[in-house]
Amino acid sequence: MKKRKIRWDKPALIYFSEAIRYIRKDSIQNADKVKKEILVKISELSAHPELHAPDKYKQNNTGNYRAFELHRYRIAYLVKEEEIIIARVMHTSQEPQSY
Repeated sequence: MKKRKIRWDKPALIYFSEAIRYIRKDSIQNADKVKKEILVKISELSAHPELHAPDKYKQNNTGNYRAFELHRYRIAYLVKEEEIIIARVMHTSQEPQSY
C-alpha cells in the first residue's frame, strides 16, 4: 500500500499551533497530550486516508474531503492521489461552517 505525503494548509497549521499554545497556558501536559494524539491520528491518514467519513460541511463534496474529531477539535482533510492536505482545524464549540 502506497503511503501519501501529509501537507498542511497554512491557515489550518496556524490555527492548530495557536490552539496548542492556548491549551499550554493552562497545562503543558494537556497541550502536549492533545498535540501528540492529534498528530498521531493525522499520521495514520498517510496509509489509511478513507478511515473517516466524508466531511458533511464541505459543499459539493465528492468524498475526497473527510473529517474526524479528537479532543474537541475537528480536523478536515483532502485526500489526493499523492498527498493528504490538512485543510481545516476547528474547535467543536465553534459554529460549523460550510466551505
